[in-house]
Parts: sequence; structure tokens; C-alpha cells
Amino acid sequence: MSVVLTTASVPDRDKLTYWRDAMSRTLVPVTIAPGGDGPFNGRIVADTLGYLQICSMEADAKRVDRTPALIARASEAFVAVGVQVSGTATLSQDGRRAQVEAGDLVVYDTTRPYCMEYPQRFCVHVFQLPRRVLGLPDDDLMQVTGTAIGTRDGLGAALLPFLTTLAASAHTFAPTVADRLAGNVTDLLATLVAERTRPLPRYADGARTHFIRRVRDHINQHLGDPALSPESIAQAHRISVRYLHRLFEGEGITVGRLIQQRRLEECVRELARRGRRAPSVSAVALRWGFVSPAHFSRAFRASYGLSPQQWRTLRAAEGGRTAEPAAPAEAGRALSAT
Repeated sequence: MSVVLTTASVPDRDKLTYWRDAMSRTLVPVTIAPGGDGPFNGRIVADTLGYLQICSMEADAKRVDRTPALIARASEAFVAVGVQVSGTATLSQDGRRAQVEAGDLVVYDTTRPYCMEYPQRFCVHVFQLPRRVLGLPDDDLMQVTGTAIGTRDGLGAALLPFLTTLAASAHTFAPTVADRLAGNVTDLLATLVAERTRPLPRYADGARTHFIRRVRDHINQHLGDPALSPESIAQAHRISVRYLHRLFEGEGITVGRLIQQRRLEECVRELARRGRRAPSVSAVALRWGFVSPAHFSRAFRASYGLSPQQWRTLRAAEGGRTAEPAAPAEAGRALSAT
């Protein structure tokens, strides 16, 4: 459901304060200076698609500043794409100053100071997403902030109608579709940066690799949680499960299989321990997120050709020379010979 914030019924003396608070609630805290002498009027329609915040804003002339003091108090970093629907604007960030016409796109980073000046009444769509989901190097992002991106050719020509339609229909999408659309906007923004900073294949691969590394780190940190799954990983990173699986299409392993593989590797390390303090098979299984010893035993045998206890017995018979499971066929022959 859309949230509508308007100054229409606010007393004139309170309109500017109301508008500043409305922008802080829906986007990020900023300072506001009116561009005229009369009462200030504005209207925001805000929608949320997964981790993506969409605001359609129509207002009188004003100046918007994101100051160092406001940035210092921020708890999360965001990147925003502005679509200028009507009126003009001037964006200043990272030492650049861009004149923005109707139909242009702008990109800005909320972790660095910026200024938006609107000399007359205007309408703009703003798409704001967490900085962390992009996986963009700072150097790349800084090459597009403070610039106006035309939409007559290149990716901008395809991006403008998509974003305009999305802003108009955001309130109609179910949560599952909303998550996928947020992922689509993320992909398109990363591709837009790629188009303007470096050859696309190299960049796209780098951004994907960065995000996959974050997912792998998350898996390693939560192996002991039986609830770890593609669904929980997607939720933690505010992406759809389908988008998560797409990220891993070129990895040669599914997310679910990677979780099990990493759990088995950690279990092997523990089973290799010798002495009176060596943990039991069931303790190892539960410590690394298997729901039961039986489940662990089946997974271990499917991967290594032996049960956990058989592998431990074989390793003890070999004098603990290796902490890694032997190949299944070799392990079976060696066990039969002992």
C-alpha cells in the first residue's frame, strides 16, 4: 500500500518542517530551503518493493542538502537513482555539477554530501536501495555521481520507461514479485554504472563475484544454524531466492549443495581430531547444523562413500596421516583390507 504525504492540509507556517520530516521518513534526512517567498507545497507517494524504496515527489522550488553532519548520524548507506519527470534540477556531488532536464537520470550516494536545486515546481521519481546490495567499488560509483545520464540512447533509453512504469505501479505487486523487481533494479543500476565506467563483461563479473563472496562468507558464519538455507540467505541479503540462485549459476554448485559441502568439510576437520577429547559423531553433526546424526551419516556417505564412523576408523588405522577423506573407491578398498 502506498504512503501519501502531502502539505495540503498543513498550516503554512509548518509546511517546510513537515516536508523535511516527510523526506527524512521516506528517503534520508536532509535540510530543505524553499526557493520562493510563498507557502511551500509538496506531495510524496512512497512505496516499498523488498529492499527498494520508491518515492514519487512533486513539489515547489527548493534546495535539498545532504550535509556531513547528517551523514555522520546515518546508520545505513544508500544509493539513489532520480528520474526527472518535469522541471529541471542541478545536482552537485563529488566535485561535479550536473544540469538535469526532464527525462534525465541522476545517481547519487547518500554517504557523501550532495545538493539538489530545483528552480521551479518539479516532479521526480526516486529509487533508493542499500549500498551493500550493489557490490560496486567506490571508484566506479563516484564516476557516475554528480552527472546527468541521458535517456535517448544506451541503457538509459531502456531504463527510463521501466523505472517510470515501476513507479506508477509499485503498489500493485505481491511481495514475491516485489523482491524480484528490487533485484532487477539492482542489476540494471550496476549495469548502468558498468556501461559508463568500464567494459561490461569485466565489470559485471566483478560485481557478481563480490556479491557471491559475501554470500559465501555468510554461509561460513552460519554453518551451525540448522535453519541456514537459500531462503534464509536471500532474506538476510534482502534479495529473492530466485536471484540468489541466478548468482550461483556459473559457480558449478547450487547454494544448497554449497551449504552441505561446507558443513561436511568442517565435520571432517573435527572427526580428524584424536585423543580422549575427540568429539562423538553425533556431537559433530549437531554442531555443524545437521538436523540429526542419521541425516549427517547419509550426507557423509553420499559424498565420501563411507559412514563418518567408518572414515574415522580408517583414518585411525592409517595413523592419522591425512585429515581429508579418501576418494570413495580407495576408501572402501582400504577399509575392507583392515
